[in-house]
Amino acid sequence: QVQLVESGGGLVQPGGSLTLSCAVSGNIASIYAMGWYRQAPGKKRELVADITNGGSTHYEVPEKGRFTISMNDAKNTMNLQMRNLKPEDTAVYYCHAEPKSLSSDDTWGQGTQVTVSS
Repeated sequence: QVQLVESGGGLVQPGGSLTLSCAVSGNIASIYAMGWYRQAPGKKRELVADITNGGSTHYEVPEKGRFTISMNDAKNTMNLQMRNLKPEDTAVYYCHAEPKSLSSDDTWGQGTQVTVSS
């Protein structure tokens, strides 16, 4: 079992920055990759970025240079640094863990709201 708790969301003005954190606990060794997803009102949940336990990263959002995903060495904290935020980045951001075993379920955090508005 893996538990994920997000933090760091909030209200920020356009052009501002935020860093989201995901605290990971439980059977961390069972995780293959972790990622950040987001869901805006009326839209489907979409992948923002993910990182494998080997450190390989992948970004899905437009203008990828605005976002940086990272994981600490202990694999118990994953961050998403967001820069030059735009109103279209407004969404609930979710932490996600993909297990190594195909027979195990993915794990989701409860989400943290990011609102970009003046």
